[in-house]
Amino acid sequence: MSLKARLAAQIARTGPLTAAQYMTACLHDPDFGYYATRPALGEHGDFITAPMVSQMFGELIGLWLVLAWRAMGAPDRIIVAEMGPGDGTMMSDILRAARADPDFAAAAEFWLIETSQPLKARQQARLGEAVRWTTRLDETPADAPLLLVANEILDCLPARQFVRTAAGWVEQVVGLDGRGDLAWSRIPAAAPVADAPQGAVVEVSEAQSALGAALAARSLRDGGAALLVDYGRDRPGFGDTLQALYRHEKVDPLTLPGEADLTVWADFPAVMAAARGQGAEAVIQTQAQFLARMGVGARAEALVRAQPDRAGAIGRQLDRLVGADAMGELFKVCCLHPPGWDPPGF
Repeated sequence: MSLKARLAAQIARTGPLTAAQYMTACLHDPDFGYYATRPALGEHGDFITAPMVSQMFGELIGLWLVLAWRAMGAPDRIIVAEMGPGDGTMMSDILRAARADPDFAAAAEFWLIETSQPLKARQQARLGEAVRWTTRLDETPADAPLLLVANEILDCLPARQFVRTAAGWVEQVVGLDGRGDLAWSRIPAAAPVADAPQGAVVEVSEAQSALGAALAARSLRDGGAALLVDYGRDRPGFGDTLQALYRHEKVDPLTLPGEADLTVWADFPAVMAAARGQGAEAVIQTQAQFLARMGVGARAEALVRAQPDRAGAIGRQLDRLVGADAMGELFKVCCLHPPGWDPPGF
């Protein structure tokens, strides 16, 4: 039985699924979920991430970690963790950048937080014994400050969808049509926000907010900070952002459950509000601004000097990372940190 058939049978028995429940099943079902069984990253997969675009991205994240460690007073021990590390490309670049500061490399203990066994196998093949693994944030060591980085993790966390209609608020759910196929339907719902215009779609991700709160609480308890990079909003807004990607093309989210990657925009305002609710501080800027302040232009020039035959390719990579019509404006970089600490690059 396929995941689509299983979900249809479940809905027939127990009723419709929220968009969040549907996302969770499509991504993490142990037998058919996309990340549990068949994550396809990279040029020949379903999507490509910034670390795969260019080594410059991961190297500058590595530089940020070194600078953040120094700004913390260069503690003798630091836990460096990446959440949702994909195929290990970014951590590989971080490790290379870390070697530029032997003191940091000696102080750092590197961890990957990964729930996908297929991706963990790819990470192990790439990184060997340079890192350690766990499946949960709270399983990383708590006896030292934590510096955590996460690229495109918030967009994978499930969100519910609500619509303001002329008759009131409804929730968009996954039900069945007259032929028994998966189809969107609506059920009455309580108001998710105080006010919104008629027709507005409001996405609410309890999982994104919970992660923001957990990272903030950890930084306040043990010291450290979290750097979150993703595409999404830096101010409250409306809109249906749920999308499915299959072989780099957008497809109907209900067509290929378990075979396509499902994402929603990162709700940075909600994540930051949750962090501030714990007593932490939060700052945000565009990816273009962050990478520029971290010296991406100079790094690109250095790579061109070292590999002049690749000047065109390096230029295209740079443009994809910082261009306004590429990743530069849509992607944001957010730092959650304790009060009284100035994160580098902001």
